[in-house]
Amino acid sequence: MNLNLFRPLSRRTALKGLGVVLTLPFLEAMTPVLSAAEPATDKIPRRLIAIQVNQGIMPQLFFPEKAGSDYEATPYLTKLAAHRQQLTVFSGVSHPGVSGGHMAERCFLTGSPHPDRGGFRNWVSIDQQAAEQLGSATRFPSMTLAVGNEGGKTLSFTRSGAAISADRSPRSVFRKLFMQGNPEEVEAAVEALRQGRSMLDFVGTQTKRLNGILSLTDRQRLDEYSTAVRDLEGRLKSSEAWEHQPKPKVTAKAPEDVKDARDFVKGMRLMFDVIKLAVETDSSRFITLFVDSTVIHNATHHGGRPEVIAELRGHEEGQLAALNDLLTGLAGAKEQNQSLLDRTMVLYGTCMGSANSHSNDNLPVLLAGGGFKHGSHLAFSRERNYPLGNLFMSMLARLGIPAKAFSTATGTMAGLELA
Repeated sequence: MNLNLFRPLSRRTALKGLGVVLTLPFLEAMTPVLSAAEPATDKIPRRLIAIQVNQGIMPQLFFPEKAGSDYEATPYLTKLAAHRQQLTVFSGVSHPGVSGGHMAERCFLTGSPHPDRGGFRNWVSIDQQAAEQLGSATRFPSMTLAVGNEGGKTLSFTRSGAAISADRSPRSVFRKLFMQGNPEEVEAAVEALRQGRSMLDFVGTQTKRLNGILSLTDRQRLDEYSTAVRDLEGRLKSSEAWEHQPKPKVTAKAPEDVKDARDFVKGMRLMFDVIKLAVETDSSRFITLFVDSTVIHNATHHGGRPEVIAELRGHEEGQLAALNDLLTGLAGAKEQNQSLLDRTMVLYGTCMGSANSHSNDNLPVLLAGGGFKHGSHLAFSRERNYPLGNLFMSMLARLGIPAKAFSTATGTMAGLELA
């Protein structure tokens, strides 16, 4: 018997010839033979939403005292009480070597150490690592969003560490997702993509000429660059095909943008509504949201003053209430016999354990949904933190993306099991 007939093809299987490499689409032959007990829902796509609030949240109102499943909910976690069994709370976690107070905000999804040092170079963020391999299945391989952001801040970074610009307008995002352009606008968008591709062809010709005069080290670097160029060519071609596909129809109306930066919680709610629609229509599976709450920066340095703490608590409880509504919306939307929350990992956290002291350890973090066993508080040492990157390794594995390491992490999250 030929056992190869029963061995699943690798998702990386490609057709090669005459210098052309064609990556195959997902085939049934790439799926391991399912036993009768394995659910067909394994074929429903998995998704990731990652949210960071850059000014931190007060840890004393977030972290439970007791570990395990019978922890007593803190004031902030009571805002998420309806989803207690659908989320896991983490304490004693951080990114090793990530320091610099507010500078750490660009490392939340990358784990790149020492952002406060000269010559710092970021790494790829978890959403972009996922989008590289799975993003072509949707119109938007990834979506990079921000609220209350006037300074170009973002959570998403490319493989080379370049920042990906975030869209701050819920209305603009809604229009990109659901407003179909007229034929002339569609053709103009396609032509722009074609022009971009022809420029890449020119760059490719030039790189071949350079190879003959470069050192081995430089040729290796150039090869890495050429690989990135070819990847971008593929993305442009995929984007061109999507331009001709009708966009999903929704009954919701385009939201009005929030103009007052102090009302960033309302901005969060509007963006969460759009994110839910994007996931529900499978327009994108990897979405990040950078919540810039710099307008309350002075309040985060409360110095223990009761009146300032009360003001800050109001803002932060509003953030958790908005998150609760997002989780409720995802839990209420069904996809076959599961909810969108069952198939969507929602990561929420901050880059500072305490904004009052600008510390970057003991980060308040939680993970909801996505097919894990939830309902617990996983507590690690607050003196010797557990690597947050291990959680990212678990999340990549849940997406079906094998990885031996992510940033400084080399293992999955202890205590976090699959449902």
